[in-house]
Amino acid sequence: MDGWMLLYNNFEGQMGLVQHFRAGAPPVINPIETAFPNSTSVSLAHNLTLTIPSGQSGNVTLFNVTHPKPGDWFLAAHMPKDEGKIEQQGLPSCSYLFQAQMFLRRAADLPILQHNIPLYQTLTTTPALFKVFVPEFTSRLDVFILNCSVKLGNDCGLSITVGSSTLRQGSEVKQNCSGLESCSASVLIPPWNSWLLVTVETSQPNTTIPFSISANVTVGCKPLSVSSDFNTSAFIRTITAPQSNSSGGLSNTSVSMRDQPGLRANSSEPVCMRSPSVLRDEQDVLSLRFIVSSSNLTVTSDLPTVLTLEHSPGDSGGTFVVQLHLNTSSLVGGFARVKACLTPSAPVLHVNLSQTCATGLMQGYSLSVSSNESQALLRIPFPDTAVWYLSLQTVCNDSVDCRNASAIVSASVSVSACIDDCGPYGECRLLRTYSYLYGACVCKAGWQGWGCTDGATAQSYSRQMAAALLLTLSNFFFIPPIVVALYRGYHVEATIYFFTMFFSTFYHACDQPGVTVMCIMDYDTLQFCDFLGSVVSVWVTIVCMARLQDPVKYLLFMAGTLVISMAMQLDRRGLWNLLGPVLFALVIMVTSWVYRGVKRHQCYPPLWRRWVLFLLPGIVSALIGVCVYVFAQTDSNYYYTHSIWHVMVATSVVFLLPPREKHIPPWGWTNKICSYRRCKNEKVELYTVT
Repeated sequence: MDGWMLLYNNFEGQMGLVQHFRAGAPPVINPIETAFPNSTSVSLAHNLTLTIPSGQSGNVTLFNVTHPKPGDWFLAAHMPKDEGKIEQQGLPSCSYLFQAQMFLRRAADLPILQHNIPLYQTLTTTPALFKVFVPEFTSRLDVFILNCSVKLGNDCGLSITVGSSTLRQGSEVKQNCSGLESCSASVLIPPWNSWLLVTVETSQPNTTIPFSISANVTVGCKPLSVSSDFNTSAFIRTITAPQSNSSGGLSNTSVSMRDQPGLRANSSEPVCMRSPSVLRDEQDVLSLRFIVSSSNLTVTSDLPTVLTLEHSPGDSGGTFVVQLHLNTSSLVGGFARVKACLTPSAPVLHVNLSQTCATGLMQGYSLSVSSNESQALLRIPFPDTAVWYLSLQTVCNDSVDCRNASAIVSASVSVSACIDDCGPYGECRLLRTYSYLYGACVCKAGWQGWGCTDGATAQSYSRQMAAALLLTLSNFFFIPPIVVALYRGYHVEATIYFFTMFFSTFYHACDQPGVTVMCIMDYDTLQFCDFLGSVVSVWVTIVCMARLQDPVKYLLFMAGTLVISMAMQLDRRGLWNLLGPVLFALVIMVTSWVYRGVKRHQCYPPLWRRWVLFLLPGIVSALIGVCVYVFAQTDSNYYYTHSIWHVMVATSVVFLLPPREKHIPPWGWTNKICSYRRCKNEKVELYTVT
């Protein structure tokens, strides 16, 4: 199969786009070069950087992958790290458009290479493609080219390629047959139960070359099954009893003849491994564990113990976790250590002799436990979608009784959404891109990395405490507006200011990224009340400045609050949630002031001291707060720029609140509750009538 991917990118200004490609699972990327958690093994994906020159609005890039590996391919793209500026939603900003399109050209009706049956073909300038099936328990695949002939000269210039491209080194085996009439390409431990692509090419131009090709598959051995007295039903009842309320299901992942009890009893084929049964327990989304039939595995030096771990396509969005524990009291013979190899598609059959834990076309991962280090941990983010094999074998020392060396090892294998649930400084989130679900950590307090374990830029406890205190205590600047409003008889306004101060204080106490967090109620409720109180405070202040009659003023208070509540529920961070009420309130205020000025034939407010000492300082304070809020906030300075916003808004309210009415005494309690003089007069009148 020939395939290529067409990437269309549309940008404005000079910007670099980094794209990552991977077959079989999402790409593991590290764009800002953070440290991965301990015991985490990663293989970074193939990347391609596209830079759009300044003044060019778009770019079309063609990325070709010849003979790609069958299955799912994943593409991830990201921009360079930004400056951390907090942009207000709704304001103009740079827009970047990235479009990816994939075009495939399929090679249909490929000839099938039968085992040990030659196939006669004629090669032209176009490469000849074949496919061969590799059954289970295959230890070697050989592809032979025989009887090659060319009209001019003796060199056919042929080359053989076994495997498909995955953009990783070692995914294909190539053999140059130049100068040879017959040659072969061999793959040790090829992927089991899969079709492999075989490509034959020539370096001779404009030449027709007849040749014959054949394939040979060597099945060296089959596994030693579990004992025939193993009671599967009783085992399933045992492991499901403690989890009777679990919503997950159990499924047996061993579907081949390796799990048939007594299979090896009447077989003369050599035995090369032990393969206990493995059950798959799906507990939740991106949360499963593999349960081995025997919790304690006896690992010997003569035969490897192989666990078969079948992954479904949805498991590749999580983290593959393997833990080994050695029972140090069970060591027998010349024991040195237990070596384990975790490989996809096919197992390593000679673990104690393997140096790299690699099979023919796939690179694996190694672990080991010994008497000095009895525990081992391996974590693989975004594992390939394949059948994984965990091979364990005892490695001996120089003792003479090496054949009798053994140990008991317990293995725990699982898949989780995130590494250690992102730890104390992160939050594990399940993200969905179209129909694909994967897990990722969202770090806080300056922590970074796949597991939020990289503390190179982490905030210290003192800095976290300073940020929490600034963001919470700065809300106490609303106490002067509350006092001024009460003194001037604006009790409803004072109540709203108190509401804003209370919920803004506890919202920022709950919104802290580190350990200095205190939530008195649900975070979403605190956020809603904080946003609502902030906008309503601005609304009632401007409407109060219009000096309307009380029935009209309170009607606008209530109607505006209801509309703002609805808008906040739709989109809390929308620009028009604040801008709309402000503009509408300003229209009401200006209309009222113009009406009063025309009616009195003088400017309103009439006193220049009111303008110079109150209105202008209030407007300047409000403008400073808005400019800091919109243009100056970044991730690094948020805790003090947002505190400045609190102070400026509260200060502007002190200056902008209108003076009290002449008929209202200070604090306004007499007229607002019940006038003692009015009640006294009514009593006198009643007494007189009587």
